Amino acid sequence: MGASDRTLTSIEICAGAGGQAIGLHQAGFRHLALVEIDQHAVATLRRNIAHRDGWQFERDYCDIINKDVNLFEPRAELVKPLKHLGRQLQQGELDLLAGGVPCPPFSHAGKQLGKEDERDLFPRMLDLVDDLLPKAVMIENVRGIKDEKFSEYREWVIARLQGGKATDPITGERKEYDGAGHAEDLSYEVCEWEILEASDFGVPQLRPRAILVAIQKKYLARRQFQWPTPGVEFLSVRDALEETMAERYEPFIQQGGVAGTQAQKALDDWRDASGGIAPTLVGGSKKHGGADLGPSRAKAAWRNLGVDALGVANAPKDVEKKKSWERDLFRPDGPMLTVTQAAIIQGFPREWDFEGDASEGKLPGKTAQYRQVGNAFPPPVAKAVGKAIAEVLLAVAPEGPEGRKAGR
Repeated sequence: MGASDRTLTSIEICAGAGGQAIGLHQAGFRHLALVEIDQHAVATLRRNIAHRDGWQFERDYCDIINKDVNLFEPRAELVKPLKHLGRQLQQGELDLLAGGVPCPPFSHAGKQLGKEDERDLFPRMLDLVDDLLPKAVMIENVRGIKDEKFSEYREWVIARLQGGKATDPITGERKEYDGAGHAEDLSYEVCEWEILEASDFGVPQLRPRAILVAIQKKYLARRQFQWPTPGVEFLSVRDALEETMAERYEPFIQQGGVAGTQAQKALDDWRDASGGIAPTLVGGSKKHGGADLGPSRAKAAWRNLGVDALGVANAPKDVEKKKSWERDLFRPDGPMLTVTQAAIIQGFPREWDFEGDASEGKLPGKTAQYRQVGNAFPPPVAKAVGKAIAEVLLAVAPEGPEGRKAGR
């Protein structure tokens, strides 16, 4: 059996609605567990994995776990992966541990409390590395973590992985760290902390993300890790949303008369304005109100793209029921985006469905759905980084149960 026949396994924490999971799946990884605390995002993962083509491995062998990651014990509680592994997961067996840990501790849009923020899950991610000793680690966060004020914290994260001197963020003590897996000769090399811009990878959005990759040194001896480079054509908002926007206006255009003329003009105006790249989508907080597309500067940028960013539109199937066409499609600044269109701007496949709260017991809640979209990691970026990691891991001949063929 050749290395290319291997099943590359992964576990992802803070999985959200599946942005990173989709990208890593497209890169060839098969998930043993997706861990997420938000019940709506978990419902989204379960719904899609249950019936999407190409996800048979996950249907058979992946646990979708609705839990605080601080309580997640992967080497004791996995259930469905037992059918693939034949036993509980062992140290050093997993190919990739990945996670987009919460960004508020380091976000420019927040207070940047870093280690003082209770939502900082870097320590838990590093504890899971110590416990699992995966062959590779991928951690995604906002660009703000690369700010100078967090240099000492970044140094500590790197020291926890590959060893070296750093300041303990809790005690303030300067000390020497052995690094994860040191005693078992499974030590890591951190392949830098790179900032990748989503728009360089076919995402019609300015969304820079800071990504850390660490790989066990013995795998890097055969092939060095190479960060992915931009290799796709520029994709505008118009390119991404042309089909869905035309579908939304088509019923009104078909009516003819005044309504048809108004709809055609609104669609043409949007087409004329939407040739650029979108600003960064934000998911917002559970503590705040309904969904919109970002702060004032972002709203102004959306207005220049022919989109009203003050809210999120109803799905086309609900427009007639709610009689919301004026609100959704015929606003002075242009149409609002639907949840599906916002997801396309994030790089999700159009067919990916999002679950949410019941609104008045009848319709899905747009706010819960949109927040999953706004907080997501763009799948095309995750795919590019995942492929780069896979190339390193597949350059080494497989050993043991990870050599089993991937599910299709």
